[in-house]
Amino acid sequence: MSIGHALLGLLETGPRHGYDLKRAFDERFGHDRPLHYGQVYSTMSRLLKNGLVEVDGIEPGEGPERKRYAITDAGVTDVERWLAQPEKPEPYLQSTLYTKVVLALLTGREAGDVLDVQRATHLRLMRDLTQRKRNGDLADQLICDHALFHLEADLRWLELTTARLDQLAEAVRR
Repeated sequence: MSIGHALLGLLETGPRHGYDLKRAFDERFGHDRPLHYGQVYSTMSRLLKNGLVEVDGIEPGEGPERKRYAITDAGVTDVERWLAQPEKPEPYLQSTLYTKVVLALLTGREAGDVLDVQRATHLRLMRDLTQRKRNGDLADQLICDHALFHLEADLRWLELTTARLDQLAEAVRR
């Protein structure tokens, strides 16, 4: 996810302080990976340098001054361009897992064990996500559904690979 674009999109609803941006991001997108304050401020600094945001006001505080950021017209255009651009589908797990299975076969280890451990890990995460989905609001339910669908696809691949393990072992030995 582009953190910069997410923060810009949040700024379209109105100017905010860095603290408010972090809180809004974490509430909507950061359930599993909340932003660090340093990440927010370094991103805002970059967006400011690139002319996508501007300082809308500075307020004194007990600590450092609090800057309030606003999105610029260039920032709005950048968000529009980003939203219109489709994301590249990524076959992220299979390539790493496939490499582990092949290396297990090449080194005489039990590739089935690699697949079994991964299957158990997927199932455990699916149970956790299903519970989280039951207790969550609509946004959390949709996020969990997305993750669950990907995990289901991975499980199908794990089952197919397990069924073809003998064939793969033979192909690897050649």
